[in-house]
Amino acid sequence: MSLEIEAGDVVRLILQFLKENNLYNTLRALQDETELSLNTVENRDLFLQEVQHGNWDAVLTTLSTLKLPVELVGELYEQVVLELCELRELDAARAMMRAAPPLGRLKQQHPERFLRLERILSRSSFNASEAYPGNSSKDKRRAALAQALQQEIVVVPPSRLMALITQALKWQQNQGLLPPGARYDLFRGAAAQALVAEKEQHPTQLDKTIKFGKASYAEAAAFAPNGQILVSGSSDGFVEVWNFMSAKLKKDLKYQADEEFMMHDQAVLALAFSPDSEHLASGSQDGKIKVWKVSSGKVVRRFESAHAQGVTSLQFARDGSLILSASMDQSVRIHGLKSGKTLKIFRGHTSYVNEAAFAADESKLISASSDGTVKVWDAKTTDVLLSLTPSVSPLAAAGAAAKESSVQQVLPVPHQPDNFVVCSRSPQLFLYNFQGQLLKTFASDKGDFTCACVSPKGDWLYGVAEDGVLHCFNLANDGLLEHRLKVHERDVLGICHHPHQSRLATYSSDGTLNLWKA
Repeated sequence: MSLEIEAGDVVRLILQFLKENNLYNTLRALQDETELSLNTVENRDLFLQEVQHGNWDAVLTTLSTLKLPVELVGELYEQVVLELCELRELDAARAMMRAAPPLGRLKQQHPERFLRLERILSRSSFNASEAYPGNSSKDKRRAALAQALQQEIVVVPPSRLMALITQALKWQQNQGLLPPGARYDLFRGAAAQALVAEKEQHPTQLDKTIKFGKASYAEAAAFAPNGQILVSGSSDGFVEVWNFMSAKLKKDLKYQADEEFMMHDQAVLALAFSPDSEHLASGSQDGKIKVWKVSSGKVVRRFESAHAQGVTSLQFARDGSLILSASMDQSVRIHGLKSGKTLKIFRGHTSYVNEAAFAADESKLISASSDGTVKVWDAKTTDVLLSLTPSVSPLAAAGAAAKESSVQQVLPVPHQPDNFVVCSRSPQLFLYNFQGQLLKTFASDKGDFTCACVSPKGDWLYGVAEDGVLHCFNLANDGLLEHRLKVHERDVLGICHHPHQSRLATYSSDGTLNLWKA
């Protein structure tokens, strides 16, 4: 059996995509050129209620994205003018009479109706009998308009284009035509290894800024491994999914469109995606971990007693079956996603554990603590294999004695499975191997480093100092400091890198998350 796809349906899928991503100018241009209309709203019942309640600002905004019969649009604008007259908003009514194209058409095609509006507008008081003659009334007119609009508006599931593409790719995976878990370059039609072949470059300019509420700021952020979304975890407990290209919430996710966000009771301190980007783990100040299905916003696993204190970092194992967590309770733990139980506990630090990460082969893991140490653990036995204390050299400390500092992060280096970077509250970043040898240091211009990340190919090391300046070290060129960039005015809390684009996200206590591009 052959399937025939109408060209008009393809155009409507594109129109829906444009609307959901707030590309209204392009939407209108495509509607005009193709003479096809989308005529969908996110919630038809809500839209019709807005009409019946006379919430005309919201109705007219939605109306600008629809293509409706000229007569119906004219009647709707007539009603708006009548209600403005009733409210004695006469200047607004006159401005609409002069400037609104539907009323201009009404004047040409039905001059008697336009003159009637002008007469009502000129009266010293509003006369309901004149505005709604016979058995008519304001409520009846609104109801009639809502009924007429209901016949024109189509209800379709959200994000149909993306859903159909995803279904097609999953079918290809099931047929063995696409490797499971592979990122995909949809434009070129190939697995996304081609994407990461692009040369990594350090960021040079601010692209977009996400602003949080007055009393809120991001405590954690992560790009999905497939590169499609950015997720933030906030001090007020919200977990939000963003379109990082527009810096807007992804409203094609129904739960976000309905303002039913993923959230915790306390601040969200850590986030991590599963390798297939389907699931998101979030850890909070009260020691709880939740695992969400990103597409639905539903919790699929809870670890209510994951830790006794705040969860500071999370990471999925390569196969997605385990979650590694670090905590203020001085421990590192491994949790089973299937069993919902804590499987292993790693004890030995004497202060907060700020981060933990698997080594490349997952036989070992490393942890960073406020006790000033980095520990390497046997992932199977939980034994400590190595404990080292990064210390700033006297030369870097401007003649002072070597000092020990709280260790904030440990960062495995991609394509260098034996090496990792240490970020401590000091003016140096350190490159170590798993035998505990210090291979190289990277110095800031001014002040201590507060956070760092390594680019996906391992070409760049980025460190943010306490003055808010991003330092870009070229690891492919002997760690040369090649660029500096002021990223925030106040404390920078974290930094993360897009998985296959030269993009960075930095977030600060100033309530902003900045997106940077090359």
